[in-house]
Amino acid sequence: MAYEYNEFKKDVYKLTNINLDLYKERQMKRRIESLIMRKGFNGFEDFFKGMKQDEDLLHTFVTYLTINVSQFYRNPAQWETFDNEIVPYLIQNFGKKITIWSAACSTGDEPYTIAMILAKHLALNDFNIIATDIDAEVLKFAKEGIYTNRSLVDLPKEYLNKYFTLVEGDNYKVSDELKSRITFKKHNLLEDAYFNDVNMIVCRNVVIYFTDEAKDNVYRNFYRSLKKDGILFIGSTEQILKSKELGFDVLKTFFYKKI
Repeated sequence: MAYEYNEFKKDVYKLTNINLDLYKERQMKRRIESLIMRKGFNGFEDFFKGMKQDEDLLHTFVTYLTINVSQFYRNPAQWETFDNEIVPYLIQNFGKKITIWSAACSTGDEPYTIAMILAKHLALNDFNIIATDIDAEVLKFAKEGIYTNRSLVDLPKEYLNKYFTLVEGDNYKVSDELKSRITFKKHNLLEDAYFNDVNMIVCRNVVIYFTDEAKDNVYRNFYRSLKKDGILFIGSTEQILKSKELGFDVLKTFFYKKI
C-alpha cells in the first residue's frame, strides 16, 4: 500500500506533536508538496525519512509549516488603534498592571511592538508579555532580538531611536530593558494548555490556516484565558463570524471584547 498524505500526517504528529488534521488540508498539503519538491525528495514517505535522519531538515519543515511572516508595526493603522484606544481601555478596566499574551509570535516582531507601545503608557515594570510559538528556532531568534533594517521599515522612528542599537551592517538589536518585559515560551495552540487571567491576547493571521472546528476551539480557549472584558486582537485577514456565540463582542475592527 502506497504511503500517502494521511500516513504522513500521523507520522508527523508522532515526531513533532503537530496535528496536521487541524489545518486546512488542501492548503497545507499543497505547501508541503512544494517544499518536498524544492528539497529534492520523492514524495511524502521519502521526505519523512529525511526529516527523521536530518535535524536541520526537520527544523526547516516546522518553520515552513508554521508560516512565519512577521514585521514590526505590521498594518500600522491597527497598531495606532491599539496605542490610542485599546491601551487606554485596558488601563481603565484593569489598572496599571497589564499582562498580554502574544500567541504565535513568530520571530518576536509583534511582542516587541506591543512592549514599545505599552511603554508609552506604563512604566516598564507595570506590564508583562508572554510570547509563544510552536517553533523553537524562531523563538531562539526572537530572544536574541537582532533584526535587519527591512524588518523595521514601518516602525516609527521614535521607537527605533529609543529601543534599538545599530550593531553591524544594517542589523539592529533590541534593548535589554524591553526584552526584560517579555517571556518567550514554546507553545502549541492546538495541543497545549492555555494561560490564565490575561488582559489581552494578540493572535494575528494564524488561525486562518486551521480548520473551522480547530479555529472555534482556539477562540473558546482564548475566551477562557481572558479576564472578563479582556481583549482579543486578530489579524487583518481574519474575522470571527460567530463572535457572540463564542463569547466575544466587537469593540473595534479586529479587536474583540470578552463578554
